Amino acid sequence: MRVIGIDPGLRNLGWGVIEMEGSRLRHVANGILHSAGPDLSKRLLALHEGLSAVIATHAPEAAAVEQTFVNKDAVATLKLGQARGIALLAPAQAGLEVGEYAPNAIKKTVVGVGHADKVQVQHMVRHQLPGVQFEGPDAADALAIAICHAFHLQSAARMGAAQLSRAALGATQRRRA
Repeated sequence: MRVIGIDPGLRNLGWGVIEMEGSRLRHVANGILHSAGPDLSKRLLALHEGLSAVIATHAPEAAAVEQTFVNKDAVATLKLGQARGIALLAPAQAGLEVGEYAPNAIKKTVVGVGHADKVQVQHMVRHQLPGVQFEGPDAADALAIAICHAFHLQSAARMGAAQLSRAALGATQRRRA
């Protein structure tokens, strides 16, 4: 399964695509979409067009976005929320289910510690995707988001398979009784 992780940002929106085959992960691509200028609507449009193009090019089957944390600067939080809206909209327009994860959940999944720093996250992403070259820290974060989502999808699939096995076993036992 191909997964895209998206690290929303108004100036720099990071993205990373990985391939999950069983329990193995493989790096596909990563990058950063940039927007600049005073016109917020044009910046959001540039992010939307860029992210839509990335999704069309790499054809992911699932997407994940980092949840926004609220900071003291209400204006900055609002702008980040608008960029996050683009990060949710573009995959949804492509028909993808979108997972959302808190920063601490991503760090705990990838590093094992919920309050890991960026260097630790990048180290573990490199460990899980050998040979990966990051386009920048936002792209590294996006790859961590994709890894987190891949692990959660894998766990959900195992849980579903276990529930089906349990149901089948129960049905067999009921027929025998």
